[in-house]
Amino acid sequence: MSSKSEILQKIKQNQPEITADLPDLDLLSSDNPNVLETYKTVLKNIGGEPVEVAGFHEILDFIRNNYALDRRIITTIPELSEVASLDWKNDDPHTLQNVELAIIRSHFGVAENSALWVTDAILGQRVAPFIAQYLAIFVNKKDILATMQQAYKRIGNQEYGFGTFIAGPSKTADIEQSLVLGAHGARGLIVFLLE
Repeated sequence: MSSKSEILQKIKQNQPEITADLPDLDLLSSDNPNVLETYKTVLKNIGGEPVEVAGFHEILDFIRNNYALDRRIITTIPELSEVASLDWKNDDPHTLQNVELAIIRSHFGVAENSALWVTDAILGQRVAPFIAQYLAIFVNKKDILATMQQAYKRIGNQEYGFGTFIAGPSKTADIEQSLVLGAHGARGLIVFLLE
């Protein structure tokens, strides 16, 4: 028997007995009225901006009032075609280098870390949320889950080519903890929380 096998065997033989039941994670329900507030608070704390909207008309107004429409804005959402281009999804990803704002949808969000689940089915191009200067993602309020455990249950065994959680704008900190936003991705993130 190799020394590695001996060590693993000893570890296996000396496991402590589990005397307490594992917590019931289903108690943390998305029906909890604080889930939306938790999501918004966590998002603000990591540099994102939550914006509650009643419909796409409010998203259009927000974009018109907060972004220069002469800059390149792209979206995968037909309802936003008044302010953003829809005809970029089959382009070479390198042509997206001058995108000021990318607007995409999310399958769902997670309150505990403000993550948003996106897959290639709704991204248009995988690189879009990472190459744009600014990113806006909309999610339905009813699709905000409380925990990552609930998120992984929802993802389950779904088939997708690419999927990722996005939380907040791109950020990094050096050894002195000087936070830099937009170091390797979007410099800002707006999350539209749709009724």
